[in-house]
Amino acid sequence: MSMLTIAMPKGRIFEEAADLLRQAGYQLPPEFDESRKLIIEVPEENLRFFLAKPMDVATYVEYGVADLGIAGKDVLLEEKRDVYELLDLQISPCYLAVAGLPNTSMSEVAPKIATKYPNVASTYFREQGEQVEIIKLNGSIELAPLIGLADRIVDIVSTGRTLKENGLVEYETIVGITSRLIVNPVSYRMKDREIQTLVDRLTEIISEKVV
Repeated sequence: MSMLTIAMPKGRIFEEAADLLRQAGYQLPPEFDESRKLIIEVPEENLRFFLAKPMDVATYVEYGVADLGIAGKDVLLEEKRDVYELLDLQISPCYLAVAGLPNTSMSEVAPKIATKYPNVASTYFREQGEQVEIIKLNGSIELAPLIGLADRIVDIVSTGRTLKENGLVEYETIVGITSRLIVNPVSYRMKDREIQTLVDRLTEIISEKVV
């Protein structure tokens, strides 16, 4: 059997995905969760893992250095990479929302939207028939309305706690987000048997959780 290479995002998604793989019967070593290595091999399971920034996972898969990846739907919507989405893993649920200071309306002249999701945000407001100026930020998006940089933000919301602590409110929900298993199109043809086995085992676990 060919070894499968899986790109995994660091952080909470990694922990939940590793737990899901274990539930599906994959023997991942205990140090798997603690390791600071960027490449971890599990030869007894014919698996190799890359640890990457969440936004980069789909890039590794598109270029074929990873056969598979686990990526949030937010990344897939924003990056629009040439990958196939195989399975909704139903982990790390959250959603993309429009937020801002309470009881404020957007500027009538070129309202500004701060976000690390410029493509998702511009598409959303265009579909609403609104012309906006998108300001790309890489972090601390909540700061933008507080200092007058933007009228609204578009960001991931999990519990809403960060918004609340910064005095912001949600105005609209854009789309629900969960983590997905994605595959490189060439790998899907060349390693179809190995990949399908992984998908079947994960599907069984996910189906049990839904029931």
